[in-house]
Amino acid sequence: MTWLTWRQFRTQAAVMFAAVAALAATLAVTGPQLADLYRTTGSRLVDQVSSSDQTLYYTGLLVVLAVPAAIGMFWGAPLISRELETGTHYLAWNQGVTRTRWLSTKLGLGAAAAMTAAGLASLAVSWWSSPIDRAVNGGGATDTYFPRLDPVAFAARGVVPMAHAAFAFVLGVALGLVIRRTLPAMATTFALYAAVQIVVPMWIRAHLAAADRTTMPIEADGAPISIQDGAR
Repeated sequence: MTWLTWRQFRTQAAVMFAAVAALAATLAVTGPQLADLYRTTGSRLVDQVSSSDQTLYYTGLLVVLAVPAAIGMFWGAPLISRELETGTHYLAWNQGVTRTRWLSTKLGLGAAAAMTAAGLASLAVSWWSSPIDRAVNGGGATDTYFPRLDPVAFAARGVVPMAHAAFAFVLGVALGLVIRRTLPAMATTFALYAAVQIVVPMWIRAHLAAADRTTMPIEADGAPISIQDGAR
């Protein structure tokens, strides 16, 4: 069952991981130079970033934010809806493999690949952007770059994209099972995932726990910033 699932899934996985590899290779070329510039300029780095590196900064953000959405649409939504729409589930579910094993294998492999792809993209972007993040935290201008705890940057750093990828994949699978048609399931997955990513940080997250506001300098010579514990 694992071999069959991989055979059906390998083209989609190859396209996604090739795109992530291309992004990582592009960032690896300019990342060391950006880190060296931060070591010599500190928080003034934000005023000396080249236009090409600034483009890479925003491109990296967009890619990491888009990877979970693409996974939900192209990996999650068709997983079961395609079988139901074409009628191949009658054949797949009447073999020696039980329905539980069939579903668990597909879900397990898909979710693992989704979290891996999102994690690798986030790792590459977080590593490349770390000098800019440190410069902003040290008092650099925030009108061009996002502070590390801004909802946009927060969603594109560390392990957060992995959680988003798992959520988008499961959301796509669930909607595909309910809608039973591939294209409508894909469109609905994208719409609902985008809505959650907008509604939760803007209107819900701040009410999940009472926020404690603390103002302190990140560095000895850095400008103070305001931190809200519990709002994120």
